[in-house]
Amino acid sequence: MRVFVTGATGFIGSTIVQELIAAGHQVLGLARSDAGAQSLAAAGAEVHRGSLEDLESLRSGAAKSDGVIHCAFDHDFTNFVANCEKDRRAIEALGDALAGSDRPLLITSGAGMGIVVPGQLATEDHVNFSHPNPRASELAGVAEMGRGVNVSVVRLPQVHDTAKQGLITPFIQLAREKGVVAYIGDGLNRLAAAHVLDVAHLYKLALEKHEAGSRYHAVAEEGVPVREIAEVIGRGLKLPVVSLLPEEAPAHFGWLAAFMGFDMPASSAQTRKKLGWNPTGPSLLTDLENMNYFSA
Repeated sequence: MRVFVTGATGFIGSTIVQELIAAGHQVLGLARSDAGAQSLAAAGAEVHRGSLEDLESLRSGAAKSDGVIHCAFDHDFTNFVANCEKDRRAIEALGDALAGSDRPLLITSGAGMGIVVPGQLATEDHVNFSHPNPRASELAGVAEMGRGVNVSVVRLPQVHDTAKQGLITPFIQLAREKGVVAYIGDGLNRLAAAHVLDVAHLYKLALEKHEAGSRYHAVAEEGVPVREIAEVIGRGLKLPVVSLLPEEAPAHFGWLAAFMGFDMPASSAQTRKKLGWNPTGPSLLTDLENMNYFSA
């Protein structure tokens, strides 16, 4: 397949590009900068210049492809609501080029969208449209399905290697700034996780399967307690680890407070059965233990 990949130069997207090329697919990667274009070309992908804001570039990229993986997202949380709306418009533009065909559009969401009851495992067969997260990619996906687009969804947990770990990366930076690694309450709330190589492999499998309406959980570990995460980071940074009262969390964590207080475990049982996906990468704690906390 000739696959158009948005976010192709990012942490997850660049790994997806490598996975697709290794499997024999042709990749058309979205790049907004010269540096991004050079990295894509070096990886063996064809470069498509554009951006999430340039909707025509998204339409034209999708129009000349056999399928689309949309994993780009602006992670500036100071403008999170606006960035969620930008994501919705991007999905709509991609759908413009794919409507009425069987060409797949694989979009990206969060595993928390599958939570039915707080504290229970999120599952693929549930969509919580009342979830407080303003990222509305799955709502946009439903709208595109109504227009005849072959949409499926990959829901992400904390995706990691020894360089990046999703929301844990800003958590580590905050600990550096504050001089302490903090968690909230007993720290037993959990974050689901998966290694980036396993996540990229799941995107490939989901694209090749392209079953309209399917939702897949890229979850290798159902739930890692935040306190255990904090303890590993504390050892790595050589900083004290402390518990905060819930009312102390906003002042310490800022925008991260809500995320670090959520209990967000998730299952991937249905995904593994449907796709034959078998994650084998290192665990989140293993990557955090092997991270170089004092590199430049």
